[in-house]
Amino acid sequence: MADVARLAGVSHQTVSRVLGDHPNVRDETRIRVQRAIEEMGYRRNSSARALVTRRTRTLGVVASDTTLYGPASTLFALEEAARAEGYVVSTVGLRRLTVETVAEALDHLSEGGVEGVIALAPQRSAVEALTELRRPFPVVAVGTGSGVEIPSVNVDQHAGARLATGHLLASGHRTVWHLAGPEDWQEAADRADGWRATLEEAGVAPPLPLGGDWSPLSGYRAGQELAGWVGRGLTAVFVANDQMALGVLRALREAGVRTPEDVAVVGFDDIPESEFFAPPLTTVRQDFATVGKRSIGLLLDLIEGRTPDESSRIAVEPQLVVRASTFPYLPQPGTAPG
Repeated sequence: MADVARLAGVSHQTVSRVLGDHPNVRDETRIRVQRAIEEMGYRRNSSARALVTRRTRTLGVVASDTTLYGPASTLFALEEAARAEGYVVSTVGLRRLTVETVAEALDHLSEGGVEGVIALAPQRSAVEALTELRRPFPVVAVGTGSGVEIPSVNVDQHAGARLATGHLLASGHRTVWHLAGPEDWQEAADRADGWRATLEEAGVAPPLPLGGDWSPLSGYRAGQELAGWVGRGLTAVFVANDQMALGVLRALREAGVRTPEDVAVVGFDDIPESEFFAPPLTTVRQDFATVGKRSIGLLLDLIEGRTPDESSRIAVEPQLVVRASTFPYLPQPGTAPG
């Protein structure tokens, strides 16, 4: 820093003010210091800066299941949004989010000097853990679904399921079957609730949903069961994620069931591969970039003391992406509609 001050012809204190974005620095002086910094390739020492400002510019993330598309995409979006705000991210990955493991993670991040934490908490057990624990710094939950009592940012899963189910009903299907996600995931429950509510509002009794674990294999096994209902009322399926939908499509194809002519299929997530499925998959797109920006923005509001009220629970709207797996349904001549 002393070399930068010497080259710019200013004091050591002035360089420190420029690095700290202090308002009481003349524009021409700030420009001169910044040019000296660029010329010398100076990189500020984050530890020294933290001692002066009492700010580490570090945010923590607690996450599990980051091999899945949704959590992985959310984590990437959070890191990008944090960098855009001048923060770095320290991530703790956990196999399971329980009261004990989350407490250990928060202690670890606290020792690392993070200013706040974002918790990717899709399972109900994770939400319960965050609610019960004493939080030594601001915490924002992401992916928790509905009914969370702490600051949170979520894609509106209920609305997404309504889009998927309503699209199939509008295409002429008499009812829509559902392959749900794991029971302990609140997002899966919200998608199932949206599906069920849409059918009930249309005066349709919902079929008994099938259960999966987000994997293509569980979708394949469910698809084999669904194939047995073709011709007995099954013409459309809403699948709770695209990976399971991939398995469903294969099982139907192997059973000689055509998509969408015999059975239309809608997924959820809009993974990059979904438009290359056979046929290309109609699905519900989650805006993970917006989730990342809104989550970081909410956490920084809490850190800076700009305490939000109703805005502390933010819902991000999903989007229906229509592709070839759901051509408008037209019952074959001489057959009863499903």
